[in-house]
Amino acid sequence: MKILRYLTRDVLTHMVAVSFVLLVIIISGRFVKYLAEAAVGDLAADILLPVMLYRLPGFLELIIPLGLFIGILMSYGRLYVESEMVVLTACGVSPSRLAAYTLAPALVVMVVVAALSLVITPLGAARSEALLKDPESSQGLNAMAAGRFQTRRSNNTTTYAQAISADGVMRSVFLSQRSREDDATIRMTVTVAEEGEVLFDPETGARYLELRNGYRYDGYPGDLDYQVVSFDRFGELIPEPEGGIRTADPVDGRPTQKLLASDNPEDQAALQWRLSIPIMVPIVALMAMCLSRTDHRRGRYVKMAPAFLIYLAYLMLLANARSKIEEGEAVAGGMLWVHLLFLSVALAMLYGPTLLRRLTDWRRTSAKA
Repeated sequence: MKILRYLTRDVLTHMVAVSFVLLVIIISGRFVKYLAEAAVGDLAADILLPVMLYRLPGFLELIIPLGLFIGILMSYGRLYVESEMVVLTACGVSPSRLAAYTLAPALVVMVVVAALSLVITPLGAARSEALLKDPESSQGLNAMAAGRFQTRRSNNTTTYAQAISADGVMRSVFLSQRSREDDATIRMTVTVAEEGEVLFDPETGARYLELRNGYRYDGYPGDLDYQVVSFDRFGELIPEPEGGIRTADPVDGRPTQKLLASDNPEDQAALQWRLSIPIMVPIVALMAMCLSRTDHRRGRYVKMAPAFLIYLAYLMLLANARSKIEEGEAVAGGMLWVHLLFLSVALAMLYGPTLLRRLTDWRRTSAKA
């Protein structure tokens, strides 16, 4: 039990440290990206932090398995370099027993990742999507401040609303959009309306700006041939920025129970992905234990590069299998074959050297006989 507690404490300490560093890096990158959206008016700053917190479990479910993988590599690599693993082997700790010690913290991490993947992440994604689609959350065009001209640099649009009610209806709306057709020609589109509102299509998730009782002027500055259109109701699709905060897959916010009852290929692919994340935890733990074998001459980081390549190949095959399932292609075993493949690799790395040594000894014994 002392050996188990010692190894578990060392592995979990390295895992927490590595996961924290990875989380800070990813959160910082995403925060800067979303902050840029807020700067150009595509996202309101007051909902930036809540949305980031709602999406935090989605980051953690991918970071924690990688943190465990790197943590085992670093922890056991130190034990090998400092000859502690030699002492454990001399005391009777076989590869199978060491694997059992390694799987103990891995199973705990597996339960945590399963809770994140199956319950917490979909809930956070659903609340994040609801917050982004809430007309009262002041995002995009709703981020207009009453009585102020505001320019959105992403599409060269200037907006103004004299007043904005509590339910998101804008009064006395002015929109001006400038588009450059060539170096010398600029086209202007000006729209004025008594009131306007941002509406959402629940089926497609698209946002539309609906203006009521107004005029639209379209033409080139300096020319007299402007096109004037009078309208009672005018709707226009609000383009979403590429790679923005609202580009998440809608299936990510669906509860796992609904995915279980659905026959849709996208839902089935999302369900298998959610199950695959916790399943891969004990498998990568075994691979990390085998890849950590080293000595004081080679150092503890000698196998980091091949280990990362194996882990990356694991994720890429899972993502490829998910894409094929989403496209409706019949894949035998779904994503299960990927886990079986890498489980076989882990078992081969664990027991392969022992079996090879026994086979060599048997051949030598047979040759002498």
